[in-house]
Formats: sequence, structure tokens, C-alpha cells
Amino acid sequence: MTKHATAIVANRLPITVKRSGDTLTYERSNGGLATAMASLDADDMVWVGWPGIASDDLTKEEQAEITERLAEMNAVPVFLSHEQIELFYEGYANDTLWPLFHYFQDKVEYHRAYWKAYREVNHLYDTAVRRHSLDTATIWIHDYHLMLLPSMVRKKLPDAKIGYFHHIPFPSYEIYRLLPERSELLEGLLGADVVGFHVHDYVRHFKSSCKRLLGATYGDDDIVHYDGREVRVQPFPIGIDYESFAKTRKGDEVASARLLLADTYDDENIILSIDRLDYSKGIPERLAGYQRFLEEYPQYLGKVRLVMVAVPSRTEVGSYKQLRDQIEVTVSRINGEFGTSEWAPISYQFQNLPFPEIVALYAQADVMLVTPLRDGMNLVAKEFVAAKGDEPGVLILSEMTGAAEELTEAIIVNPNDVAVIARAVKQALEMPKREQLRRLEVMQQLLQTATVARWGQDFLDELTHA
Repeated sequence: MTKHATAIVANRLPITVKRSGDTLTYERSNGGLATAMASLDADDMVWVGWPGIASDDLTKEEQAEITERLAEMNAVPVFLSHEQIELFYEGYANDTLWPLFHYFQDKVEYHRAYWKAYREVNHLYDTAVRRHSLDTATIWIHDYHLMLLPSMVRKKLPDAKIGYFHHIPFPSYEIYRLLPERSELLEGLLGADVVGFHVHDYVRHFKSSCKRLLGATYGDDDIVHYDGREVRVQPFPIGIDYESFAKTRKGDEVASARLLLADTYDDENIILSIDRLDYSKGIPERLAGYQRFLEEYPQYLGKVRLVMVAVPSRTEVGSYKQLRDQIEVTVSRINGEFGTSEWAPISYQFQNLPFPEIVALYAQADVMLVTPLRDGMNLVAKEFVAAKGDEPGVLILSEMTGAAEELTEAIIVNPNDVAVIARAVKQALEMPKREQLRRLEVMQQLLQTATVARWGQDFLDELTHA
């Protein structure tokens, strides 16, 4: 068995295994994390994670085949059963941690079976990581699915360099303390040498919780002292693959899609909204803000269109079904109240779109409306800025996103204030083109240097020095 010098550990592998009849297929992901890791200057690197297919649906021979094929792609599968996926991933990770960390306490589900499965699956990842890592390996663990893993690995590989990055918000102590397993998760993370978050606020919240719940200490520097160890806790704002947007924007597929958009929406100003369907994204509040805009500024009736793309997410979960129903009813009501036989104020799409079509929408849009109620970073805002190129456009951005700390040339809004959203839309539509270009250029200069590849290398450099 080969042991590696660098291991990247995440809930999902960047390769998804699917069944097609009697055959297993292997599909590579183009996600941001995969892009960042592919660009790293790291020798002998392996990925560890779930391959996307339940172990119950595989024979022992098929599991062996998957393990062998993935090894050729420098990946190690962690096989999970349907029950483990339900209780660990859909349960503790997404019904307990996700809502709590996004400040939706009323949506949190507490079940002992969830926590038991979460510990069990983190142990499975621990076994896989240790089997495939050198004693002195650099091990980078990602996100809230694996918060117990750093200390588990540390116990058996004390000389390894272990890093952890948290891709979602870390809440204030008053919210975090509601979690029954609050101390165990903090102890899990403090097994790392470096713990990273998107912004300073999350670093501050994490340190406060460590101090109040574990008695950990820290000064004005980035070091948390606990159990005889020093853990460096820092912000590392994640970027995007800027060049891929610039390159795709110039392609034939985007050009064709833009011609179709121009024909469809004719002389209308496009206000764009793209989100995964999730209660944290503030979509009902955004619709209320747009309705207020139509009410208060009737001169824009027939001249603007809100193009709203909702990407399907957790479609079988009751609360998500209710959210989808609520959004669709609201869209129908607004279209019925303000629309005419020739014009609808909202064009609503519940679907995944191919990458070139998304880039075309970004490039064609006059205004980008990004108003989550809470978001760790929000890369849609950064993608819009990158895809605009040298054309004008205005970003309206929620102050509750990590991105608001970097994209300060956007129009920053409180996503709960529908009157503020309405005024921001009017301000964006009336902003002089020269001012739009100036703001975009400032943000583009930042994004061109603070790329996702740079983010990954900065974190590993910090881990090496720690």
C-alpha cells in the first residue's frame, strides 16, 4: 500500500462514481476546491473522500474495482452506506451543523443517532487517511463534515502537519453554545496545526468559543494555546479561478448564449439572481425587495427583468420543498400583479445551467443581486465580477457574506431590509457607466491576484511554517 506525503481530505472526492447499467463510470468534478488543489505545488498528493455511490449498492468486487481505478487517479475512497449518508451527511452535517452555523436555530435537528453516525464516519476517514499518509505527511482536512478528524489523526500521527479549513460561517459563542456536542467539535479542530476561516469575524467567534468552553488561551497574535499545543487560527479568504471566467467569456458558446439572451430580453435591463435553493440565501427577502422596487419606482415597469435561477438542492427534504413552493408562489403573485400580456417582471428557472450559460448570464446582466442572510464567502459575487470583463455592471451584495469584506466597491445592503434592497436596485440601474466600470476594475484587480490557487498555496505555506 502506497503512503503519500500530502493528503487532501474532504467529504466528497473530486471524482464521482456512478452506475450506468452494469458499468461503473468515473466523472471528474470542476469545483473550486478541485481547481485549487490541482494547481498546488505539492508532490505525491492523494485525495481521500466519499466517491458518491453508496456501499450498499456495490459488490465487494466492485468496491475493489473502484479502489483500484481511483488509485490510478491519486484518490482513496471512503465507502459509506445509505444509512451513514442519511445520518451523517443529511443528518448531523446538514440538519444540525449547517442551520446552526448559519444562525437558523429554529431549523436545527438534534438526534443522538446523527451524532453517533458523525463520529463513526469521522473514524472511517481517520482510518483511510492514516493508511495512506506518511508519518510526517501534510494533511489538509476540509469543512464541517469532518470537524472531529484533526484530533483523531493527530493521536496516531503526532508528527504530521495537519490543517483544517472551514468553508461555512463559524457562529458567535451565544449561538455555538446551543450545540450539545460543542466541546468535542472544538477539541477535534484543535488537533490541527492551522485552522482557517474565510474572514476575521469567524476567527474571532472560534477563539471566543475555545476560551469559554475549553479554557483555551490566546493573545493578540494568531495562536490558540490548548492542551500543551499551539494552534494557528487565521483568515484565508477563498478566491475563484479568475482565468477560467475570462477565457470562457470569450468563447463561442458564451457568444451564442448572449445573442439568445439579448433577443429574449430585448431592451430590458437584466437583474440577475443565481443561488442554490437554500433558506440561507435570502431568496424570499430578495423577492420582497424587488416587489418594493416595482411598487416605489413604477417608471421601471416593462423595462427591467429579474432573471432568477434557483439551483436544485436537497429536493427531497421537507423544508426545502416548502421553500421552493413559497418562492414559486411569490414569483407567480408578483408576475400576476405587475406583469402584462407582453411583459413579466420575473423570469424564474429551477434548474442547473451549464457553465457557459452561467458565464453568459453574468456577462449580459446589468445588475447582480446577491443577498444571502448568511454566507461563509459567496463565490457567485466574485464570479459575476470576473465574468463582466470590460463591460459595465453593478454588484449588489449582502453585508452578511464573507465576500463583503473584500468586494467593497459593491453596493452593500442588509438582506433583511426590503426598502434598502429596492433603493439599491434603483441606484444600480441609474449608476453612470463610468462609475460601474471603475468599481468593477477595482474588484477585478483584487480577484486576479487573490485566486483560488493562491488561496490553496497560502494555506499550505502557512501549514509548512507552523
